[in-house]
Amino acid sequence: VSDFVSLPGNGVRGSIYGELVNGGSIKYINSIVELDENSLEISNSLSKQGKTPLVFTKGQEVLGIIAVSDEVKSDSNEVIKQLKDMGIKVVMLTGDNENTSREIGKLAGVDEIIAGLLPGEKQAEVRRMQNKGYTVAMVGDGINDAPALTTADTGIAISAGTDVAIDAADVVLMKSSLLDVAAAIRLSRYTLINIKENLFWAFFYNVICIPLAIGLYQVLFNWYFEMSPMLGAAMMSLSSFTVCLNALRINLFDIYDSSRDKKIESVEENSKGGILMKRTVYIDGMMCVHCENSVKKALENIDGIISADVSHAKGTAEIELSHPVDDEIIKKAIEDKDYFVTRIV
Repeated sequence: VSDFVSLPGNGVRGSIYGELVNGGSIKYINSIVELDENSLEISNSLSKQGKTPLVFTKGQEVLGIIAVSDEVKSDSNEVIKQLKDMGIKVVMLTGDNENTSREIGKLAGVDEIIAGLLPGEKQAEVRRMQNKGYTVAMVGDGINDAPALTTADTGIAISAGTDVAIDAADVVLMKSSLLDVAAAIRLSRYTLINIKENLFWAFFYNVICIPLAIGLYQVLFNWYFEMSPMLGAAMMSLSSFTVCLNALRINLFDIYDSSRDKKIESVEENSKGGILMKRTVYIDGMMCVHCENSVKKALENIDGIISADVSHAKGTAEIELSHPVDDEIIKKAIEDKDYFVTRIV
């Protein structure tokens, strides 16, 4: 083969003895050669079996069809169940055709399937979810996944994947097991809890002991106590010791134990049984209560926004939505009132 070219998301092409040969997806080959009914029927039949048909042509002649299929990993169903139990929506983004994707998605148990995507379209889907207010983690292992891995809030690559995917990701799963996706999320949540506990202990010691060291309690409450420098140093060391010991507790945490998972909802049910989403709009230019009321009225007039809690002091509007509303609509409603939107999260 000479003049070989790889076409991510489509297929491959090259020359054999001077004749152009193409191989790839039905969509790609159909844009080059008009496939006959027999080829389309065979391809459709293979798709319904959960296999991906790859058509090969030489010039205008169909050489044949190869069917490839990915086996659903034994731990896929378990990890998807765990992610759902954590309150995470699981979406499958794939370049496969819809029939194949539907069969695989059904076996895996995902919430939503978006099929027939090119690499740039996967990236666009990640952006679309982010614009809806979701924090997106993307898991991938191929060249086609790299743009989406880079765009996602957290890109997670599998170590057995391509170098491009690994370089694009924030997290690499060394065991190539999807159970490590849930484990990584579990570990990150526990680490955040641990950080907050450490902040509490650090402030606890300082809030009590610093006023004691400077004699403030004697002034306020007539409690006489002299703290020697040695005792002060010991108390400070005890504070650091407590924080370090608490941090070391992470070593005892079982990242594969799903029994204590807490469901963290990104959406919740409202009183009418619909979905209630929460978003924050950051606004410049509000100076008083009148400004708050003006912004509140503008937001609550938008279809889909149930309520808006506006604060000129914080420069924010906390909004509740019954369904997703485009950022530009929210931005326009506020800026029509002569205020400026800096960001929406």
